[in-house]
Amino acid sequence: MQPDQIDAYLARIGLEEPPVRDPAGLAALQAAHRRSIPFENLDIPLGRGIACDSDSAFAKLVTRRRGGYCFEHNRLLTDVLASLSFDVRLLLARVLLGNPPELTPRTHCLVLVEFGDEQWIADAGFGGSYAPPMPLEGGVQTTTGDGVQHRLTRIGNEGDLPGSWLLERMGPRLATDGRAGSDDAWEPQFAFDTAQVADADMALGNHWSATHPTSRFTNACVASLCLPDGFASLVDRQLTVWRKREETQRITLETPRDYGRCLADRFGLHLSDEEVARLPLF
Repeated sequence: MQPDQIDAYLARIGLEEPPVRDPAGLAALQAAHRRSIPFENLDIPLGRGIACDSDSAFAKLVTRRRGGYCFEHNRLLTDVLASLSFDVRLLLARVLLGNPPELTPRTHCLVLVEFGDEQWIADAGFGGSYAPPMPLEGGVQTTTGDGVQHRLTRIGNEGDLPGSWLLERMGPRLATDGRAGSDDAWEPQFAFDTAQVADADMALGNHWSATHPTSRFTNACVASLCLPDGFASLVDRQLTVWRKREETQRITLETPRDYGRCLADRFGLHLSDEEVARLPLF
C-alpha cells in the first residue's frame, strides 16, 4: 500500500498515527478498525457480488466508506499490517457459531501475525462476536469490554478436521448478531489451522459465501458494529443495540426510510433510496 493509502485508512478508523509493531499496537489497530468499519453484506442482496482482492477491499471499505465481511475486512487489515512491516498472512477457518453440527466449508478468514517466535491471531471481520488479538497458545483466554470471554484450544494436528485450533466464546448472546445460544456456556466460534492460504483459496471461500443458497449471506441482510462496551446488529429489519450497563434497544424497522436512516445513523452506511428499495425486506 502507498503512504497516502495508509493515511486514508488510519483516518477511516480514527487513529492519528500508525501503531507500534507489537501485540499492543496490533490490538489497538484491530479495535479501532472494528469500531469504525461495519460488518455488512448488502452488496450481495443488491446483486453486485463481493470482490476480495486488495484494490477492491480498499476502494470499498476506505474510499467509499462502506463495510464488508471477513474476506474484505481481513484482506484490508493484512495489507495494512504488511505495509507497516508486520509479519502477517491470512488463514482460513470453519465457522461453527450458530451452525449445525455438520462440518462447514472454510468460509471465514483471519490473520496470523508473528512477533519473533510468537504467533498471534487477529480478526477484523467476524460479524457475530468480537475477539481481540490472542497469542496462539492453548488455554489462552481474554475478556473484552462487552463482558465476553474467548479462549483458544489446541484440538488436533495440521490437516485434522475441523482444524487444529478452536476459538470459543462465552458471554452475553446479545453481544453477537443472534447466532449465540447461551449467555453462560462456552460455544465454538470457529476452527482453523495455520496452513498456507493462496489467493485462489480466498476467492473460492468468498465465492461460496456470496453465492451458495445455504450461505447466511444469501439469506439475510446483515450489518453490525462493535462498541467499546457492547454490540450493534441489524439482521434484516431487526435492530439490536446491546451495551453492558444500559437497557437493550430492540427495534423493528417498518419502512425503507427507517431502514436507510438506521444504516446511516447507527452504522455510517449511506445507501440511496433506490438501493434500499431493492433489498428484499419490504
